[in-house]
Amino acid sequence: MTDRHALGLLPGSGTPAAYFTAGELTAVGAVTLFNAAKLRAALGADAPPPDVPDGELLLRMYARFGNAGIARADGMFVLAVADGTDLVLLRDHVGTRTLFYARAGRAWAASGSIRAVADWPALRTGLHLPAVRSFLTFAYLPGRETLFRDVHEALPGRCLRLRPDGTSVEEIYWEPAEAADDRSAAAHALDLRALLEDATVRRLPVGEPVGVLLSGGIDSSLVTALAAKNHDQTVRSYSIAFTGTTPNELAYSGLVAAHCHTEHRVLTVPGETVAARLAETVALLDCPVGDPLTVPNLLLAEAAAADGARVVLNGEGGDPVFGGPKNLPMLIFELTRDDPDPTARARAYLDSYRKCYGDLPVLLSPDVLAALTDAPPLTDLLAPTLTRGAMTSLLNQLLHTNLRTKGAHHILTKVERLTAASGSEGRAPLFDRAVIDHAFRVPPRFKLAGATEKWILKEAVRDLLPATIVDRPKSGMRVPVQQWLAGPLRDLGHDLLLGRSARARGLFREDTIRAWLRGDGALLPRQGGKLWLVLSLELWLRAFDVGP
Repeated sequence: MTDRHALGLLPGSGTPAAYFTAGELTAVGAVTLFNAAKLRAALGADAPPPDVPDGELLLRMYARFGNAGIARADGMFVLAVADGTDLVLLRDHVGTRTLFYARAGRAWAASGSIRAVADWPALRTGLHLPAVRSFLTFAYLPGRETLFRDVHEALPGRCLRLRPDGTSVEEIYWEPAEAADDRSAAAHALDLRALLEDATVRRLPVGEPVGVLLSGGIDSSLVTALAAKNHDQTVRSYSIAFTGTTPNELAYSGLVAAHCHTEHRVLTVPGETVAARLAETVALLDCPVGDPLTVPNLLLAEAAAADGARVVLNGEGGDPVFGGPKNLPMLIFELTRDDPDPTARARAYLDSYRKCYGDLPVLLSPDVLAALTDAPPLTDLLAPTLTRGAMTSLLNQLLHTNLRTKGAHHILTKVERLTAASGSEGRAPLFDRAVIDHAFRVPPRFKLAGATEKWILKEAVRDLLPATIVDRPKSGMRVPVQQWLAGPLRDLGHDLLLGRSARARGLFREDTIRAWLRGDGALLPRQGGKLWLVLSLELWLRAFDVGP
């Protein structure tokens, strides 16, 4: 099935889709390319004029070179191609944009909007319980599974060919790989710096101001510095703060803004605003994300768009690509573990998320637990990269897992949906394909040097930023979830999680939810993060009207 409803993006559900043709091929998708000139050069005499849409250029690359042509592209794209009797799904290398698909009867449907697929009249879908378990563990949905039964997500870096007989063939057109490169740290840092400069320049809008989301950490700070150094238009930086006594990083983001001479703006977000806009924000996401920064992220994107920034850069990607937090504890676990079970590493990785993984037996209702008895173990979601992947270094295995799970199914897709809903486009230079390829060529000892995380990344940009920014340990933004749930979100939380709809759905044990709402049994106030997951899930299920 390739009609316009099934393949189009619904309004407000991401970057609008367009239709493209190349010879006998037709396609629909959302495509932004950062190396269009190189692709036109590769096509030679068959190249389209410079003013054709990026989607047509990408389709011509596919028509001429097949998967190898897609591998040459650098950008943010999803493309559904009617190729003879097959429907071919193409998602960009790292997974910036999403693409969902399903089969009903003798037809396939695909869309960048999960709502469009789930609303396909021929499809009889409902709640997919294994995905509920995954979301409560990761705070997002890794891999192909979605909360809709029989609706799947196409994976990044893949070409998925859906055939009329109901079979499918998946081919990998790009995957990062290790390479033996024993050059000095200085040589790696020099190469990385050039790649970072190039990645940032290619994402800057020509002749327009650019926004940058600036937290004050090394990742967003280096992107701000590179944008200010290389852009000939205004660079506007945006930071967030919360009301109350929660520690913030405004001193650091302000230092970077002053150092880079950006037009800087700080948005203070009260809990009442989060409460007022939470349901709306959750409904913008094709798969739920249990990140309490979703509403603040949306507000930042709206502020940048209101100031005229069509493109908003961010510093996402430094942690999953260059060795940010959580890798060191996993390495220590591996050095000290005495459990011979080959799944022990994967179980430790799941537990490291510190979400609801250990609480599932007391959080999920007996009926749900019984229904999940024969479901594949959660560790299977990690096997392709963490235990059976091609990486040999444990650190690279962890980074590869982070890239292919959190990067593609949380970080990138959240930013894309929220910026698109605001009328702008979020771009992440640190998720650039060439930068990622280089990161996996860098010896692990240069990425995690002792206890210093992202060491090689810091060395590559040391001259751009004050030492206070480069050398400070990562602290992360403290989000006052506990205060929100005890204050402006208190009534909403109780009404949603203990209300008629939640009880009828029967996912959770009511006594556990009540205990968490009271704050029982915890020395540290960690129920807030867990309740945020459950609340986000309930809001998403209501927004998308997911039935049993």
